[in-house]
Amino acid sequence: MPRPFRFGVNLMSAAPADEWDAKCRRAEELGYDVILVPDHLGMPAPFPALVAAARATERPRLGTFVLNTGFWNPALLAREVATTDALTGGRLELGLGTGYVRAEHDTAGLAFGSPGERVDHLRRTVEELERLLGDADHLPRPVQRPGVPLLIGANGDRMLELAARHAAVAAFTGGRTVRGSSTGQLAPLTAEELDERVARYRELAVGREEPAELNLLIQMVVVTEDRAAAVRPYLEYLPHLTPGQALELPIFLAGTLEQITAQVRAQRERYGFTYLTVLEPFMEAFVPVLRALRED
Repeated sequence: MPRPFRFGVNLMSAAPADEWDAKCRRAEELGYDVILVPDHLGMPAPFPALVAAARATERPRLGTFVLNTGFWNPALLAREVATTDALTGGRLELGLGTGYVRAEHDTAGLAFGSPGERVDHLRRTVEELERLLGDADHLPRPVQRPGVPLLIGANGDRMLELAARHAAVAAFTGGRTVRGSSTGQLAPLTAEELDERVARYRELAVGREEPAELNLLIQMVVVTEDRAAAVRPYLEYLPHLTPGQALELPIFLAGTLEQITAQVRAQRERYGFTYLTVLEPFMEAFVPVLRALRED
């Protein structure tokens, strides 16, 4: 039996307390299982935003999607994670990534290492978090035992290996960073390229005691009779793709409700994706899909 679907929404826009609370309550009312916050300059600071989300809601899990590990010292991060897990009543899920936007590091006055150096830092961070938060004498203590569930956003082989070893959730962005971009521009993976990345992850994850949950970040959701019109605004960012090729991207969901739900079910069968994250602008648009898939 495949895992049941789980759905998260990544809240990217900062807001005053009342508006933030209302937005989080709305996500809960709509049926989202996880309320997530990214880690980019100009967006909400993740840990206080999640504590506020916990105060405004009762049911959803709360997660970072994903922390830019280059912003964080492991010991200080362990303190943040343990405190946030306690203040959210053990609802925290910790998402980690290497960070990919050089311009943010420049603004923060932080070094932006090579891809290999950033992966090394993430690996050290994961190992140190496991050591610190697994120590019964560490203060503060997280609520969850044996620890806060870890999500790792991965694409390259070394990141997939880290996810295979350490993560309860392996998250796929469905894209790769454009070489030379300082702003974190991503080029989407084709369905076949994503096949290869997921297959590589599965090779690395052989021998796990429990299979990881597989996550996909959805970049666009449009319920419509006119699929071509839905994808047209994105084509300027995808000059190498025809409209038909763009509509085949796993990260784009466009079509009638029946077409989209069929696509999501097919992607669960093909890749194993059962945890889907949508971006805040599509929180409402995705709800008919979410409700239809709840029946699975």
